[in-house]
Amino acid sequence: MERDHEPTRDGFSRRQFLQGAGGAAAGSVLVGLPALAHGDQTATTAQGLTRYSASGANITLKINGQPTSVTVTPDTTLLHAVRESLQLTGTKEVCDRGACGACTMIVDGRSVNSCMLLALDAVGHEITTIEGLSAGGHPDPVQQAFIDHDACQCGYCIPGFVMRSRAFLNETPAASREQIKQGLCGNICRCAAYTRIFEAVSAAAKGGPA
Repeated sequence: MERDHEPTRDGFSRRQFLQGAGGAAAGSVLVGLPALAHGDQTATTAQGLTRYSASGANITLKINGQPTSVTVTPDTTLLHAVRESLQLTGTKEVCDRGACGACTMIVDGRSVNSCMLLALDAVGHEITTIEGLSAGGHPDPVQQAFIDHDACQCGYCIPGFVMRSRAFLNETPAASREQIKQGLCGNICRCAAYTRIFEAVSAAAKGGPA
């Protein structure tokens, strides 16, 4: 490690050289991108890169089949955009680290932990939340199975389980009990209602994909 601080023939240490090289590389990427004014809520694109103001920008997310405008900052997660800005509070925030599955949504047909996906990265994709799972006023077969089998206690984890179960059954129709256990292993029920959850998903699996 001491070599990093040893001066070169030109009087620069290895660390100074690497820091300078990194700054130059970053600068070359940003050259040509227009500056954003403070509070600017529009995105600017140049050289294939899009810049968003740190104070917020307007984006459009397609949620439950409807294009929806929302203002986000670069660090806003899809979970926070949906819950806090759009008031679709069916999706729950629990660990906020992608470890429990309570915030599961379906994006382009696949289940995702929405607390780990930036809202900006969800632009242009099909997003389904628990509010959009039913069709024509009728619950999805997974939702109905959870009701029929009383597959919850406190219910806080259930939206995530339902969304993951729907995506899993679309991927693995007529799944076995063991496949269901493996398919739902990323979701946690702190009340330990797993037996009835597995029974509900097994019942829904008999119907195949939605």
